[in-house]
Amino acid sequence: MRNLLDLLPILALASSIIEISGSVSLHPVLTGPQMAYLGSRVAFRCIAADSPPPVTYELMQDGAFLLDTGTDLQGEQPASFFLKVTTTSAGSYQCRASTGGSTGVSNIINLSVVTPALNTRVTSEPFPPVAYEGSRLILKCTVTQGSHLSYTWFFNRKEVTSSNSPLFLLNGNTLVVEQLTPEHAGFYSCIAWSMVQDIRRFSASNGVQVTVKVYVSKPKISFSISKEGDSYQGNVTCWSTRGSHPVNLSLSLDDKEVGSVPTTESLAAWFSVAMVPGLDMGVARCRVKTEMQELMSEPVTLEVVPVGGDVNVEVEYLYTADSTLAAARLRCLVGRGTFPHISWLLNDSVLPSVETHVDAHCQSVQTHFAFADNRQTLILTKLDSEESGYYRCRVRDDYDDSGPWVGSIAVLVHYEDRSLNSMPQATHPTETTPKAFTSMTETIAIAFCCFLLLMMAVGITCIYRMFDPKQARPHIDMTNPDTIPPSEPRSRSGEQQAENSSTDYDV
Repeated sequence: MRNLLDLLPILALASSIIEISGSVSLHPVLTGPQMAYLGSRVAFRCIAADSPPPVTYELMQDGAFLLDTGTDLQGEQPASFFLKVTTTSAGSYQCRASTGGSTGVSNIINLSVVTPALNTRVTSEPFPPVAYEGSRLILKCTVTQGSHLSYTWFFNRKEVTSSNSPLFLLNGNTLVVEQLTPEHAGFYSCIAWSMVQDIRRFSASNGVQVTVKVYVSKPKISFSISKEGDSYQGNVTCWSTRGSHPVNLSLSLDDKEVGSVPTTESLAAWFSVAMVPGLDMGVARCRVKTEMQELMSEPVTLEVVPVGGDVNVEVEYLYTADSTLAAARLRCLVGRGTFPHISWLLNDSVLPSVETHVDAHCQSVQTHFAFADNRQTLILTKLDSEESGYYRCRVRDDYDDSGPWVGSIAVLVHYEDRSLNSMPQATHPTETTPKAFTSMTETIAIAFCCFLLLMMAVGITCIYRMFDPKQARPHIDMTNPDTIPPSEPRSRSGEQQAENSSTDYDV
């Protein structure tokens, strides 16, 4: 009995050691999601391995709130806790396990509540999304509710990424264009989306059209004239080559506005003005005005000069690189006239205005000539018997079909050996034949004049010698006057003897 009493402290100490070791070895493990959609159901599971049953499990939120309890009566069975996710479900979760007086606390799981995107739309700065080129545009993808969102942008239904769209700057839900160009105009849309455990939920916006306005260019001005009966009517055209609508085009005459036209679909306007050929009707200018700009055109004097003066034809032969005649170019030089109408004639037959005509058998015939510079230039692409002949041009006022013609002198154009190698001073394949012919004529004329002057000098010298009293006379031997009759010519030997015996000589 005494021995048993002595063992009681030892047994109590062993029991305490067993109790302490049991509490230390209890390590529950909690598993569960870290993110969950609002309104969904999630499950947390807690298990304390190698714990003798029964084991009691408690699910705690934020270390203080007991949410649910469970008991494992068989051992090695996890306790499952099912929760419906609400806005208050976000926080930290732990599991506490108890068995035989031992207690252990599990790891912590932080749960985030994900709210799906709702009512996604695109907002812009400026609003509405209309801006001029070179300005800044900011687009934002906004939602009425949503959390843990990612954003995808689309431009004209194509996804915008940093790699394939360097002109765009992506930052969260914002799309920025630093300097707008006309290429940035189009439809923009976005998608706000979130991802939880391979489950993706998204909300797409409607498309927003971005308009990029182009600055209007400096206006241009031109005018024309037409004849209506016995009177004339002028028409002034104002236009810009680029720009965005709406614009206002106006015409001023001698700094006084005479007309204004607002346009929403065109960049041109037409104004009727009084005009008389030969009279100065004033200085006209066009003005274009937008909400951002106001520009003026160059001034134009509204004066129509009737056709008149001398009309001439200039011919130029064109050669290839191997000095072969390729074509001939004829220009009609008009003395004066604001709106000349030019007609070309070959051997007094008017050349058609098109490059093909129909012959007597109704077959299309390809001609070998073309017009340029409003028919002021005639190009003969082939020189043969059909194209050779006398060419001339005639001119009248374009606005008066019944007006008189002013014609030039006919010029002969025909093919001959005009290779540059056969021409004396041809140095370039495009040297003109009239110039070469003129240079040759001048050279011949100068040579002929020099030759004529030389002949005149020789003739004058001979005449001077014939009538000069001091001229040397032939020496005759007077001792025998009958040997050489005065009326007969001297023999060649006598001539030579007289030349050798005389002190005089002829020049």
